Amino acid sequence: MVAIRIAVVGMGKIARDQHLPSIARNADFDLVASVSPRDPGVDGIANFTSLDALLAEGPAIDAIALCTPPQVRYELASMALARRVHVFLEKPPGATLAEVDALEAQAAETGTTLFAGWHSRFAAGVAPAKAWLADKRIERVSIVWREDVRVWHPGQAWIWEPGGLGVFDPGINALSIATEILPQPFFLTSATLSTPANRAAPIAADLAFRTAAGAPVTMDLDWRQTGPQSWDIVVETDAGTLSLAKGGAVLTLPSGTVHSDDEEYPGLYTRFAALVRDGRSDVDTTPFTLVADAFLRGTRNSVEAFDD
Repeated sequence: MVAIRIAVVGMGKIARDQHLPSIARNADFDLVASVSPRDPGVDGIANFTSLDALLAEGPAIDAIALCTPPQVRYELASMALARRVHVFLEKPPGATLAEVDALEAQAAETGTTLFAGWHSRFAAGVAPAKAWLADKRIERVSIVWREDVRVWHPGQAWIWEPGGLGVFDPGINALSIATEILPQPFFLTSATLSTPANRAAPIAADLAFRTAAGAPVTMDLDWRQTGPQSWDIVVETDAGTLSLAKGGAVLTLPSGTVHSDDEEYPGLYTRFAALVRDGRSDVDTTPFTLVADAFLRGTRNSVEAFDD
């Protein structure tokens, strides 16, 4: 089967750490170009300063992986879809829900694939956690997602700007897991967002949700964690307690701990290839909706200025 010719747009940390290695190890894809106005790109691969230039002058492509900040993603994705180029959207899939809906409609009109890639759903423990919880009664859920922004997002000013989501940039990963594994939907009941005096997006958040059956779901997000980092979800059920640690990589059930290899981004590209081959899209905006609800309904308080 002919490989899918793909270009990576936005050559930042996530592209180099995750997308490029995953593309290289997947025989369904052939990396033919990159787009970056300031970065030299990848050795042996043509680099263009804009997507316009790639589409006008570059090698033929079948798909792009959009790894830019979300604030600029709509125009790029729409441009690609108009040329019938399939689009992989890094998380979050856009700056607003409405623009993602518009892109999904455009993909349907042009017969192209649009994929909103929630990488944490492909962590090793997520699928078996979902299977175990399927017939359980959920009694309580606790999500603690605390990390050091200086370590994981050094110098990335866009995350502090409107549309960059602040602490919800990692926090949406936790929501992507929770919405995948819990057998019932859940919705926001209260939120407190803490925003530094010199920033436009929150550095911490405390949220309360409730499942459709009434079980409480609490979420503690903080970007000021030092030392060991916390990416944990604990689900108490009528059959015992399930925990997912290390961002979903380690699953512990009442019967013991399940370990397997980390396949997050390789799993994303396997899924993207299948969608392209089948002529389908996958655009789940549920985690993004919960974040939008937090911004809409949340109480905001100002904390001391933060400098990275």
